[in-house]
Amino acid sequence: MSRAPAEPIAARISRELADRIVAGQIAAGSRLRQDHVAVEFGTSHVPVREAFRRLEAQGLVESEPRRGVRVCGVSLDEMREIAEMRAALEVLALRHAAPHLTQSILDEAEEATRAGDRAGDVQAWEEANRRFHRLILSPCAMPRLLRSIDDLQTASARFLFAGWRAEWETPTDRDHRAILAALREGDLAAATAVLARHVQWIGQGPKRRPPLVR
Repeated sequence: MSRAPAEPIAARISRELADRIVAGQIAAGSRLRQDHVAVEFGTSHVPVREAFRRLEAQGLVESEPRRGVRVCGVSLDEMREIAEMRAALEVLALRHAAPHLTQSILDEAEEATRAGDRAGDVQAWEEANRRFHRLILSPCAMPRLLRSIDDLQTASARFLFAGWRAEWETPTDRDHRAILAALREGDLAAATAVLARHVQWIGQGPKRRPPLVR
C-alpha cells in the first residue's frame, strides 16, 4: 500500500500560519519573524522564506524593506474586490466542472451543506462551506484556477471569522441547496447565477447581509 507523499515543510508552515491569521490568532499588524518561525518548526530560514512568499501571494502578509514581514489588515473594499474575483473564477470553474459532476459528488456536496447546518462554531461551518465549494468545482481539472480560488476563499474566511466570531449563529445555506438543485436538473445557467450571487454576499460586510448565505 503506497503512502501519500509527506507535505513539504514550507507548505506546512504557510498552511499553519495562514490558519492562525485567518482565525485571528495572529492579529493584523503583527510581525512574523523568521528566527521565531524557524525555531518553532525546527527548520532553517529557507523554507520559512518560501512560506512567507506563499502567504504574501495569498494577501495575508506583506514584506516591508528592512522591516520584515507584517500581517496585512483587511478592509471592506478589499473584501468586495475578493468577492468579485471569487464570483468570476468560481463561475468559470463550475462551467468546466459541470459535465464531470456525478451523482456521488453532488450527494457529497449535499452532505457538506448538512454538516454546515450542524456546525457549532464559525470554524466548523467554514470547513463545511469550503468542502462544498471544492466538491463542485474540483472536477474542472484546472489546477491553476483552483489554486487561485483557494487563495481567495482563504481571504474570505478571514473576513468571515472577524465578523462572526463574537456573534455566531448557525446558518442555513439555501444558496447551496439551490445550486445543487439546479445542477441535478442540468440547469447550468441557474446554478452559475446563484453561485455568483452567493459568493458576492461576502463583499457586503458581515453586519449587512443575512447570515443564511455566503
